[in-house]
Amino acid sequence: MLNSHNQKRVRANEQIRVPEIRLIGAAGEQIGVVPTRDGLTMAEEAGLDLVEIAATVKPPVCRIMDLGKYLYSIDKKEKESRKKQHVINLKEVKMTSKIEEHDYQTKLRNARRFLDRGDKVKLTLYFRGREITHSEIGQRVIARMIEDLSDVGEVEKNEGLEGKIIQVYITQKGAVKKTPPTPTPPPAPGPSVAPAPAPGPAGPAPV
Repeated sequence: MLNSHNQKRVRANEQIRVPEIRLIGAAGEQIGVVPTRDGLTMAEEAGLDLVEIAATVKPPVCRIMDLGKYLYSIDKKEKESRKKQHVINLKEVKMTSKIEEHDYQTKLRNARRFLDRGDKVKLTLYFRGREITHSEIGQRVIARMIEDLSDVGEVEKNEGLEGKIIQVYITQKGAVKKTPPTPTPPPAPGPSVAPAPAPGPAGPAPV
């Protein structure tokens, strides 16, 4: 089914109301600037349509072609373009420092599912009340989650403990761009030292 938006966006035949157009023939040949009425007549004689393919130039560029096939090709290109695009969503997984094991496993499965489909995961761990006095418990929960996800994800940003919250951002494995190490330049050559002159023949001993 053709996209109705494209059908409305593309002007063809009697919808082209400018007095003259730059015409391209059915075989792709450049015909030049002609009155629009002449272009319509040529398209009708060929059993095809007069389709506007460049509306922003003056005069607009039109081509004699099959309108249905042209709209189909536009729809196909747009669908292929959408397939190549993947919108990365940020999914939050919330926990507390005293999370139960079955809850932990549920959170882990959700995080894995998000990463598998290419989304980013924000791990958020809250400390409630006096739990903050034992923040190392929450740190261990976060460290365990990072380790359990290490086969599918890697840490993009670790904001650490701020107030009563720990937040860590994890992205799909391989998505984090690593900066290549800066090559160490070779040592600069030192100043050249001229070789010492060879000793000459010994003179006569003093008398």
